[in-house]
Amino acid sequence: MLAAVPLAFLAVFFVYPVVSIVGRGLAPEWHLDLDPLGRVVTDPSLRHIAWFTLWQAASSTVLTLAVALPGAYVLARCEFPGRRIVRALVIVPFVLPTVVVGSAFAGLLGPGGPLAGLGLDQTLWAILIAHVFFNYAVVVRTVGGLWAHLDPHQDEAARMLGANRWQAFREATLPALRPAIGAATAIVFLFTFTSFGVILILGGSRYSTLETEIYRQTAQLLNLPLAAALTMVQLVAIVALLLVTGRIEGRRAGALRLRAAEETARRPRAAGARAFVAANLVLMAVLLGGPLLVLMERSFHPPGGYGLEFYRALGDVHRGSTLFVPPVDAIANSLRFAAVATLIAIVVGGCGAFALASTKSRSLDTFISLPLGVSAVTVGLRFLIALDHAPFDLRASPYLIPIAQALVAIPFVVRTMTPILRAIDPRLREAAATLGASPTRVWREVDLPIVARATLVAAGFAFAISLGEFGATLFIVRPDYPTLPVVVFRLLAQPGPLNFGGAMAASVILMTLTAVAILTIDRVQVGSVGSF
Repeated sequence: MLAAVPLAFLAVFFVYPVVSIVGRGLAPEWHLDLDPLGRVVTDPSLRHIAWFTLWQAASSTVLTLAVALPGAYVLARCEFPGRRIVRALVIVPFVLPTVVVGSAFAGLLGPGGPLAGLGLDQTLWAILIAHVFFNYAVVVRTVGGLWAHLDPHQDEAARMLGANRWQAFREATLPALRPAIGAATAIVFLFTFTSFGVILILGGSRYSTLETEIYRQTAQLLNLPLAAALTMVQLVAIVALLLVTGRIEGRRAGALRLRAAEETARRPRAAGARAFVAANLVLMAVLLGGPLLVLMERSFHPPGGYGLEFYRALGDVHRGSTLFVPPVDAIANSLRFAAVATLIAIVVGGCGAFALASTKSRSLDTFISLPLGVSAVTVGLRFLIALDHAPFDLRASPYLIPIAQALVAIPFVVRTMTPILRAIDPRLREAAATLGASPTRVWREVDLPIVARATLVAAGFAFAISLGEFGATLFIVRPDYPTLPVVVFRLLAQPGPLNFGGAMAASVILMTLTAVAILTIDRVQVGSVGSF
């Protein structure tokens, strides 16, 4: 019965739209037409877009691993003042909306920015660096989460046998970390392969990926068959990536000698070790904090000097337009939609987590996790195409937005709650049942109190993810119900310093709301709850 809730939700809002896309794009009027798929293969410009999507994702992944693996070691194995705060702040960029990340780097590298002289604005390097900024936390949490629990005695034994530091790492530590590194690689590649906001804002007209091309073909050219064909190509690639990730996660569960994280972290004593830690902390501050500080600085720096002019201008920009919505209303829309999406995600994802903990069904786990690998733009396109007639004609409903946001957040809820439920000692349930408790009371008195904290963490993540969701919302949002990410994108699309400054100010507001949500999560976190 519990499994029926997520199965029904995903059947209506995931499977049905996918089938509709296939039917609308490849079988219009019930006649199979493979011409759109053929055009994807034969059109040189589309082949170039597909190749660039793959190439930039691979390059972003390699660069992210090279930059983040040393940081994973520092946060996993080195004890220093403020370590817990740094661990919490490192994850903030990952949950920031992509439109805020794009705005931050536009302010950093664009005209008038502190690094404008480097000439990186609207270049491939701007995209790659932004992807490193966005996915740094994935590597730190995924690899560092395992690294923190590895028994350091194995590395020490290798050193005692004459190995130098690099040889000990290569022969003792790296084999144990390889599954985690593989998992992080797959996840980062998945996120960069489906990147939308960063490409749209920083790539300009020179760079396009499958994700942005789907948006262009749908929203600008109204070419739904070609957009559906591109979506199918992307879905095939994403499913393949999910299968690879699943195999990697399966290998990650091998037997290892693990220790409590508190027992493995040590304060660096040698001068070289202290310099290594300091260098990585400086890199984190520059890479992760620099763009956000520039974003804040530019939001307070109108042409006449420092002040709140851009924040005041949010209430006046395009006031005479029919699309004008006061920024306070956009903030309220974002909070309202995120709250509804969080409620949906907790109910649906919670039922899925309890079902998975009880049945341990791998097929159910894979099915519930599928939306994690489907791009936000694809979600919006599916809703736009499929939910256009009874009994699911929801295009005019503003609540289609929190449904799309919940679809993205549900896998995070399941992945947060399921390990805690599976870790509950079955003897507790057996003892309660022996004392006469019904199954409902056992759930209420045993399971629910233990998983309550994990539920709060899951709700916080779902709220942060929903608050900053951009790709799907941009497709299905009504002009009179914009969210903050949509307002930022609209302002960036308009010329003039007042519009750009307003986008910076709106981005800072959105960044503050998201950071408060994620830092609140860290305060209620217990043990490894909420970790990747």
